[in-house]
Amino acid sequence: MIEKKDNTIYKSSKQPSSLYLIFSIELWERFGFYGLQGILTIYLTKHLNMSETQSFELFSSFTALVYGFVSLGGWLGDKILGSKRVIIFGILVLTIGYLFLALSKNNINLLYLGLSTVSVGNGLFKANPSALLSSCYQENDERLDSAFTIYYMAINIGSFLSMFIVPLIVKHFGWNIAFSMSVVGLLITMLNFILCKNLVKDFGSKPDFKKIDIKVYVYVVIGTIFMIAFSNWLLKNFLVTKVTLILIYLFITAFFTKEMICLKGNNKKKMIVAFILMNEAMIFFVLYGQMPTSLNFFAEHNVERKIFGISLEPAQYQALNPMWIMLISPLLSIFYRKFGSKFSIPYKFSIGMVFCSVSFLLLSLSSRFSSENGIVSPYWLIMSYGLQSVGELMISGLGLSMIAKLIPRNLIGFVMGSWFLTSSIAAFLSGHLASMTTFHEEKLFNQLDSLYIYSSVFMKIGIVTAIISVIMLIISPVLNKIANS
Repeated sequence: MIEKKDNTIYKSSKQPSSLYLIFSIELWERFGFYGLQGILTIYLTKHLNMSETQSFELFSSFTALVYGFVSLGGWLGDKILGSKRVIIFGILVLTIGYLFLALSKNNINLLYLGLSTVSVGNGLFKANPSALLSSCYQENDERLDSAFTIYYMAINIGSFLSMFIVPLIVKHFGWNIAFSMSVVGLLITMLNFILCKNLVKDFGSKPDFKKIDIKVYVYVVIGTIFMIAFSNWLLKNFLVTKVTLILIYLFITAFFTKEMICLKGNNKKKMIVAFILMNEAMIFFVLYGQMPTSLNFFAEHNVERKIFGISLEPAQYQALNPMWIMLISPLLSIFYRKFGSKFSIPYKFSIGMVFCSVSFLLLSLSSRFSSENGIVSPYWLIMSYGLQSVGELMISGLGLSMIAKLIPRNLIGFVMGSWFLTSSIAAFLSGHLASMTTFHEEKLFNQLDSLYIYSSVFMKIGIVTAIISVIMLIISPVLNKIANS
């Protein structure tokens, strides 16, 4: 039966057809985005002759903007245009952005314009498929958790396919054709959404069912053009981006402090717990940002390019992350069902950080088993990605659930937006961290030099993360007591 009251539960094992449409549009959109992410830093260094430091700075600024605009897209979908309209608009903006990149060749200004357009388009798109999916279920529908698990698989399937295929396209057909694959992904997304739109005709946010004045569309387009221009300016002004993100973090901290002062009793304590866990998650996202930066170039410089006799492009190793996510998720789900009650979110966050720490310590250890030429076995990288993927599932995968459980209902919208903004700040910081591996560029003579540097930096990352993990494990009982009070 369909839910009519809050305490009525809709029970059915069959998922609605709308889920599979949303699954497919998310898969192909992520195919486009991760195809770009997988090769961008290598493109900047190999094709445009940027230093690794410059490429990391540009990439981290771009990724920060990608996450920074998500709240804006969610607001447009919830309050102004509706989720479905913003999805279509976001796809159009993304397609234009990827087209700029595909046509950029050696035109640096067109490259910046393409990245700026993609960052705004991703911000428009990202929050709305999940919002649309939520609207397809009644409030207490038992199928919702399963639906989001399936939806999360779409993200990983799309990223796995693109990160595995696009580096091969670069090798055999060139950079512009590789960037064009992102355009193809978005065109498939748009075509699929248009042809199957009847599957979601009864779902969406409130504005989806209202007629929108033409003036609103004009204002949104003008605002989008302005945001692209603003994004373009930020990408070209690294210091301004840094100051902007620092101010955003200070604002989030000030807001949390203000709300904690105003709240009373357990709600105040839970806000403190949420703030601590959000900062821990931000540290994780800094580590996660090493995959397309320092880990990508570690694979380029110092990792064997064959697995079981099969030759790989270095950038293809990034596909290990979504592959591990797909393999580990079912196992972790079984573990949670059996022992989940013994591990609250503070413990899961802390244990996730332990896995991340070990993942970098393993990479540092790999240098002791390198060849005479400074080349290490790919299995070290495979194990490292596996451990970091467990950390991702225990931190990133539970982040929004943590917010929903700890934050008062009237503050959830803002704190959800803050979650993405902290991801934006983390993306920027990850570029700084990755740059620690690039000071060798002027004096690098051989792969033994680069291996020593990577080993040293990864060791430092692993040790610092381990210290943070121990601190979090020590205070987890207190956080857990507060969270469950």
